[in-house]
Amino acid sequence: MNIRQIILTAVFLLLFAITGTGLVSFTHEATRERIAENERLALLRSLHQLITPERHDNKLFHDAIQVRDRRLDIQDPVAVYRARMKDEPVALVLSPVAPDGYSGRIKLLVGINYDGSLTGVRAVTHHETPGLGDAIEAERSDWVLDFDGRSIGDPDIEGWGVKKDGGIYDQFTGATITPRAVVKAVRNSLLYYNENRELLFRADERREEEPGDKPQQ
Repeated sequence: MNIRQIILTAVFLLLFAITGTGLVSFTHEATRERIAENERLALLRSLHQLITPERHDNKLFHDAIQVRDRRLDIQDPVAVYRARMKDEPVALVLSPVAPDGYSGRIKLLVGINYDGSLTGVRAVTHHETPGLGDAIEAERSDWVLDFDGRSIGDPDIEGWGVKKDGGIYDQFTGATITPRAVVKAVRNSLLYYNENRELLFRADERREEEPGDKPQQ
C-alpha cells in the first residue's frame, strides 16, 4: 500500500468516525426530551396512585420542594410532592431511599396524609433479586399494600419491623434483608414527617409550573 492509499484510508476512517459520533449525538438529543417526559409521566402516575387526583386541586410537580435528612437519604436531598385542596394541606409524597437493600439502594415513594397516616408506599427503583426481593413491587405482590393506613402508633414503634425482628410485617421466604430495609425507610419517613409536618407544608417555596401536570388516563 502506497502513501496515497494510506492517507485515503485514514481520511475515510476519520470521516466514518465523525459521522458515527454525529449520529449518536443527534439520536441522544432527539430522544432525551421524550425519555424525560416519559419518566415524568410515569412518576406522576405513581404519585396519583398514592394521592388520587380528586383529593387535590393543585399540581403536584409545581408544589414540590427538596429536603435533606439522613433518615430519608444518606447521600442526596429528596423530593417532596405536596397535595392541597383550596390551599389547605391534604397529603404529601416523600421520595426516600432505603440504602440497605440486599442489592443496594431502594428508591421509594411514601404517601402520607396530613394526619400522619400512610396513603401507601411504592417501590420506584431497585436491584433486588427477581422472584425474591422484587416482591416489594405492588405489581408483583400485595405485601407493600399492608402499609396503607398505618402510622407511628399503628403499630407502635416496636412494631415497625419484620416479624423476625419482633415487628408486624412479613418477611419474604428466603429474603429478609429487602423487606427489613423498606420497613425501616417507611418508619423513618413517618418519624421525619411527624417532626416536620408544618415546615413541609409551608407554601413559600415551590417549583416553576410544569405543563401537563395532569394524570394520564
